[in-house]
Amino acid sequence: MMKVNICRKCRICVSGFPNVVGCVDGTQIKIKAPNVNEGEYVNRKGFHSLNVQMVCGPDFCITNVVAKWPGSVHDSRIFKESVLCREFENGHIQGMLLGDSGYSLKTYLMTPYLNPTEAHMQRYNTAHCRTRVLIEQTFGVLKRRFSCLHSELRLSPQRACVAVVACCVLHNIGINRGDIISNSDDNDLNVAEDVDGVVDMGGNGKTVRDHIARNYF
Repeated sequence: MMKVNICRKCRICVSGFPNVVGCVDGTQIKIKAPNVNEGEYVNRKGFHSLNVQMVCGPDFCITNVVAKWPGSVHDSRIFKESVLCREFENGHIQGMLLGDSGYSLKTYLMTPYLNPTEAHMQRYNTAHCRTRVLIEQTFGVLKRRFSCLHSELRLSPQRACVAVVACCVLHNIGINRGDIISNSDDNDLNVAEDVDGVVDMGGNGKTVRDHIARNYF
């Protein structure tokens, strides 16, 4: 597992969404069929993979990555059991993450309304989508930069995890040096949500989300 602390001063400002420190999502990295616990690595699309959680900033830099889970594991479980989640729970990081409807709604993790009934809710969802697309774009840039992440890693799960983390580190070095790969015209940038199950929970999170929707949108 690789963990890079989210910069406390970093904020994403897209479509007027306030106080966002990152966008979180999981991406499936295809691997060869492992010899041990093979079934755990078969994702819902039917191929062997790792489910890698990443958080990105506004410049496609990867600020946090967890590469250790089989492809069958749900995004929400990966986040719930991550060090990053504990840091938010303990108040060590100020600000919010944006995630899709596969994540639990928390005071620090905003998800879209499942059934928006008012105009401000719809505007919130539109702004949420336009901001959260940054993580989809980051996946696209990363996989274009390292085609092995888009095709298949012919490695054991343990070595594949190391390779993914190494690609993320090199990706960040490229970003920091101004080596930017275009994020246009790629299927990986589709903003449509593709989640295996929907979670919409958390009383306090709902209050925060309603406040943001009413006061900002």
